[in-house]
Amino acid sequence: MIKSNYPNDFFISKVHFGGYASPSGPGTDFTTPFGSAIGSAAGVTGFPSGSINRTYFPSLSSGGHAMSRSNWNTAVSQILGESSPVNIAIQSSIDMSTMTLTANVEVYYTGAQTVSSNRLNVAVVQNNVEGPQTGGSQFNAAQILPNGNYNHQHMLRHMLTGQWGDIISNISPGTTYSNSYTWNIPNQITGYPLSPVVDP
Repeated sequence: MIKSNYPNDFFISKVHFGGYASPSGPGTDFTTPFGSAIGSAAGVTGFPSGSINRTYFPSLSSGGHAMSRSNWNTAVSQILGESSPVNIAIQSSIDMSTMTLTANVEVYYTGAQTVSSNRLNVAVVQNNVEGPQTGGSQFNAAQILPNGNYNHQHMLRHMLTGQWGDIISNISPGTTYSNSYTWNIPNQITGYPLSPVVDP
């Protein structure tokens, strides 16, 4: 598994949209207002699809930057072999009395780029979401719960920076961008409860 091979360099956000994401009863709607637009921008033509670093790999995809699971390892190896012109740090906390999530983000540029601006996306994901999953027992049987449901991990729930993120216009080496984002955590999203825990 890619995550276990690169635990400190590979981060997952699973986006639910399309026909396979149709609700199967109360508390099983795992779609978000952001999912369909993300899938369209990635050029998703089938499921499951994955996008690695939102990068287009001409030999691995079919027009967009989404690709089938058989190509994910190859794409990850290519990306991890590249040098990064930017360092990003984030520190999050939750005020349990007000159910407010605060995410402080700092972006420091260390190298030049071929583009004139960047976009920063800050996403909230949820682990241990119980629900249906087509093909779950075939492709990831370890996540099947005793009751037969699937235990979803890294599920996209919200994007603090909106659909396409915040624009960073000054990306010259040596510059720093910082911002603080807040979100009033709801009790549930489309019928499924949220359990606010911030990973260290």
